Amino acid sequence: ALGELEADLLPALEQLAGSLEAKAKSFDYVVKSGLTHLMDAVPVTLGQEFGGYAAQVREGIERVRDSRKRLGQIPLGGTAVGTGLNTHPDFAAKVRELLAADTGLHISPPADPFESQAARDGLVEASGALKVVAVSLTKIANDLRLMGSGPRAGLSELFLPELQKGSSIMPGKVNPVIPEVVTQVAAQVIGNDQAITVGGLQGHFELNVFIPMMARNLLGSIKLLSSASRLLAEKCVDGIEANREQNERYAELTLSAATALNPYIGYDKASEIVKKAAASGRSLREIAREEGVDDAVLDEALDYRKLAKPHD
Repeated sequence: ALGELEADLLPALEQLAGSLEAKAKSFDYVVKSGLTHLMDAVPVTLGQEFGGYAAQVREGIERVRDSRKRLGQIPLGGTAVGTGLNTHPDFAAKVRELLAADTGLHISPPADPFESQAARDGLVEASGALKVVAVSLTKIANDLRLMGSGPRAGLSELFLPELQKGSSIMPGKVNPVIPEVVTQVAAQVIGNDQAITVGGLQGHFELNVFIPMMARNLLGSIKLLSSASRLLAEKCVDGIEANREQNERYAELTLSAATALNPYIGYDKASEIVKKAAASGRSLREIAREEGVDDAVLDEALDYRKLAKPHD
């Protein structure tokens, strides 16, 4: 498992983080409406959202890296119960040295041989880190497919790469197949983590006999997340394009931008403008102008890029 983390999963997550960071940079100019509770909120940039996704993956990388220390603690030489009965005193150290030399991995003795044979907390910890990655990938994939929904009756904020000709019955329909695959992979990894957790519970007295099941599920999770991360980067994120016109239209339409009017005209007056704009379907700027707010104030307050980056 330690070798698979080093050779497969960590490089795959690095690739995904790099792809998201590249998109964050290229989408920095695209202003859109933020969404909280799935409702219109104050403006953000598409680049800020992708930067957040990249940071999620980077945090996941650190969690996986942190789990390697305990995962690399190999219990050898304890024989039946951890005492080392009938074992040469140098056996465990020499074998660990050979394993480290052969694999290039950091392999170390456990802090306590009785703990390491009776429990498999290192496996549970590593699986927990993988579960967090699965949760992060689910959030990212769900956001991508929601932003790519449409093209006419959905959000249509993003153009996802077209990887299929259409649905089995609706010509020309393009489904977000990669985000859907990623969320299914994540569900399986979360399920594997539950099994590993149950396995960790089965350390009775001096031995945990559930190691085969725990190892199988941990290796499966590593393989699944590695493949899904590369797939998401190469077949989805790298090819995403922004629907700039749609995003900017949403930024202008969000009534929550009236928050920026509070310092100029007060909360109550801003609330009245929001209610009238919502009832009429017209923009904040139109209603505010009718209510006597100066154009200079509106230009200053309703600068959507400034709203998205107030401290720039």
